[in-house]
Amino acid sequence: MLELVDVSKDFDGLHALSDVSFCVKEGEIVGLIGPNGSGKSTCFNVITGFLTPTSGKVIFGGEDITRLPVHKIARKGLARTFQMVRPFLHLTALENVTAGHLFSHAQATTRRDSRARAYAVLEQVGLAAKADRRAADLTIVERKWLEVARALAGGPRLLLLDEFMAGLSTDEIPRALALIRSINTAGITVIVVEHIIKTITSTCQRVIVMNAGRKLAEGTSAEIIHNQEVIDAYLGHRHAHRQ
Repeated sequence: MLELVDVSKDFDGLHALSDVSFCVKEGEIVGLIGPNGSGKSTCFNVITGFLTPTSGKVIFGGEDITRLPVHKIARKGLARTFQMVRPFLHLTALENVTAGHLFSHAQATTRRDSRARAYAVLEQVGLAAKADRRAADLTIVERKWLEVARALAGGPRLLLLDEFMAGLSTDEIPRALALIRSINTAGITVIVVEHIIKTITSTCQRVIVMNAGRKLAEGTSAEIIHNQEVIDAYLGHRHAHRQ
């Protein structure tokens, strides 16, 4: 479904990504992990068109999307969330998600249809009761659910979750994991950037590890947590042995 081929991204001589290549198959939940500054979010920005790579290609559904604008990539069925959620604070939750649906559809759609889809997605993430509440009046955690709803509104084939669980309490994390699994069960492929290793090992079929802008390792969760290079660069021996 998704393939990165020797993707590099430079910022004034800084190599944020260096010859990164990996594939994501349809139907997978894939974890993308690594220390801060390893290139995870830059990868997401390149995949979704927010950044143009210095070299290399991004292939989605067999099509080269490397230099397509963001809105065209979204309309091909690729959606994402952001680490820092930034909803339209003056709009209601329903209006925020309706906007997401309208933005991500190439075909003409009525506002009524978009609102109906938006409400269904709010139900899916557990925010239907607050559909008419302004985003400014939602809690930070509720805004995270809203961010996911907005990404889901267009019916993506591939969803990229960028540190979706950051800031969630231990009681909220199981709900977040259940949502990721339900999204995947509904036929959406998912890539998760996350620092909470146990959530990755319990949810992802495969894990890609980044370090210093390069792909350090790739494999199943069990393979990754026992990979000596990953332990040295990211997990640490104590953390790895607790998994």
